[in-house]
Amino acid sequence: MALFSRHFPRRTVLGMAAALCLASVPAAWAQTAWPSKPVKIVVPFTPGGTTDILARAIAPDLSKAFNQQFVIENKGGAGGNIGAEQVAKSPGDGYTLLMGTVGTHGINRALYNKLPYDPFKDFAPITLVAGVPNVMVVNAEKAAAAKINTVKDFIAYAKANPGKLNMASSGNGTSIHMAGELFKSQTNIFMTHIPYRGSGPALLDLAGGSMDVMFDNLPSAMQLIKSGKLKALAVTSSQRSAALPEMPTVEEAAGLKGFEASSWFGLLAPAGTPPDVVKRIQVEVAKSLASPAMKERLAGLGAIPSGNTPEQFVEFIANEHQKWAAVVKASGAKVD
Repeated sequence: MALFSRHFPRRTVLGMAAALCLASVPAAWAQTAWPSKPVKIVVPFTPGGTTDILARAIAPDLSKAFNQQFVIENKGGAGGNIGAEQVAKSPGDGYTLLMGTVGTHGINRALYNKLPYDPFKDFAPITLVAGVPNVMVVNAEKAAAAKINTVKDFIAYAKANPGKLNMASSGNGTSIHMAGELFKSQTNIFMTHIPYRGSGPALLDLAGGSMDVMFDNLPSAMQLIKSGKLKALAVTSSQRSAALPEMPTVEEAAGLKGFEASSWFGLLAPAGTPPDVVKRIQVEVAKSLASPAMKERLAGLGAIPSGNTPEQFVEFIANEHQKWAAVVKASGAKVD
């Protein structure tokens, strides 16, 4: 998975870089005074999804490094916008962070007519935590009954049964939603999109049989795939995943040239957070992600760790917005 690109809009990057420098408190003060109380990491989705899994994976190491609790607060809804807005409007004092996603900071600005926050001006990016492929999963029992074993089988069934399939997602604007929209547009099939407040409840309904298909983040779907409740048909990344090496990509399985819809997750703070605090958090996240235990854990989930610098993350986000704006436009998807 490519984590960086050299092509990005200069004005956007400069605006985000400015957010890193809007420090109202001297760095020396931040060094001695922060953190003096627990730090909250807002996860803008319900528990059980990949955003939640990754936030809870790094929180204990941050708590240990700073000798203060880093606590998780799940604030789901509106494709991650509710939680992102809460952090955007929080004081830039280092005590409220966001586990942002490709949805909150790469897709939603192009998808939603009105966004309650500015993904560039309202945040100080800290670090990209990890990137993951999505995986096309179907209810195992339904797939067996319909004799669906491959992506091509699924496409044939969908075309023979127009309007009968429900596509679950973790919310409007998430990469899970957009992967499905991209699949629909490239295969010319129709599925009814059912957005949830997170992957957790969507996966439960898919496993229970009330949903038919989902393009979920691999880490959150992995356990249900291993249990046999969900059947994986393909990964949506441009390359196969080391966690499921025998699983083809959608491009390989269905001949959809250029199909790619991966996800990423990273920590951000409100604009105005002291750069010293931002850097200290980034350094400790990078240490956590580089540990053998964390590497092994993330590899088992199919996640690719990063831990890049705040400046690199600024560039990455700007490029992702540019990329996904084009995908949203091509798909015709829009949310009021």
